[in-house]
Amino acid sequence: MAFVARAAEDAGHEVSQINLMADPEALTSLAARIRMIRPDIIGISVRNIDDQVSLHPRFLLEAVKQVVAACRQNSKARIVLGGAGYSMFPEHVLAYLGADMGIQGEGEHAFVTLLDKIEKGRDLSAIPGLHHAAQGITNLPDINTELDRFLFPEPDRLLTSLTPASDEIIWLPFQTRRGCPLNCSYCSTALIEGDRTRMRSARSVIDALSQYSSAGFNHFFFVDNTFNLPPGYAIDLCDRMIEADLGISWRCILYPGKVKEELVEKMASSGCVEVSLGMESGSDIILKKMNKQFRTEDVRHASELLKKYGIRRMGFLLLGGPGETRQTVMESLKFTDSLELEMVKVTVGIRVYPNTEIALHAKQIGALSVDDNLLSPRFYIENGMEAWLRKTVQEWLKDRSNWIN
Repeated sequence: MAFVARAAEDAGHEVSQINLMADPEALTSLAARIRMIRPDIIGISVRNIDDQVSLHPRFLLEAVKQVVAACRQNSKARIVLGGAGYSMFPEHVLAYLGADMGIQGEGEHAFVTLLDKIEKGRDLSAIPGLHHAAQGITNLPDINTELDRFLFPEPDRLLTSLTPASDEIIWLPFQTRRGCPLNCSYCSTALIEGDRTRMRSARSVIDALSQYSSAGFNHFFFVDNTFNLPPGYAIDLCDRMIEADLGISWRCILYPGKVKEELVEKMASSGCVEVSLGMESGSDIILKKMNKQFRTEDVRHASELLKKYGIRRMGFLLLGGPGETRQTVMESLKFTDSLELEMVKVTVGIRVYPNTEIALHAKQIGALSVDDNLLSPRFYIENGMEAWLRKTVQEWLKDRSNWIN
């Protein structure tokens, strides 16, 4: 949201931004802000559709629907949706929420183009990623290759939108790359950002980190899907962070394949204190079915390197997917236990997203209706596995205080 706000402001538009997630009186604050500034356009960023918990999933769009209603009640402005959650289901979320239009994919260029065309009364039909039901517009998103065009938000914009408890550390989400070509069977990243990795220049990344650090932010979470890929880019970033001597701590998401000691050493030296290890399974059979380009021996190698350099490790297991059996589940649990990770997150059932391999498989075998749009949370758990799997995981977690689900 802050990136789109920065792009609109730089294009000469007046912008007011409000973070409803940080406000216990969100709807009241929103109504007051709308009445105060009287906007021409209201943009809403939709991050998540549900909480991805298979047993009792929370559908999060009901709260967003209340936001849209509050906007309608207090303004005649056109409402534009965007964000990662919206981008996975552009037409269905637009219809469900009753907004005027939405932008699928990256919004910095497309939203500014939309504002300019609306202001000048011009045709909207060629705007990348635009969905406008009333005008019959359903455009594919644009994949921008020059990410440095999209400037990082100014620190003061973030400071005014973040209101944590006094003792809470803010791990500022920070992205250096967009898109992912790895094609994991369940992953929605390609829907949101495309299947090609696009990188910011290392110089622009360091400049932004320096600016945020000077403003008082000293904890960062690199939310790139695979911090270590491409390896050369990751090493360059670490070298530049070391050289800049930023005095920051940071986390990242690490793809367990092809992790080299040189990179891990530089990560530690540049301030990395914790890694989310995207392993998902401890069974080579299941890793292959997930289209993972690594195996358990690679996970163990990465884990040992991280431990050697004092970087905390959080592992993730996604259990119950296609091909899962009692044997592969036990392999995963025992393998993960042997790594002695600082924390493990176990998920039973895999959220099914459109246009993924797991969605196609589920429909082919009749586990999902062919016309299910998947907006309402649907989860894949291999037939006959659910009761045993849930019981087994709960028993396993009883004696492991650092394992959660």
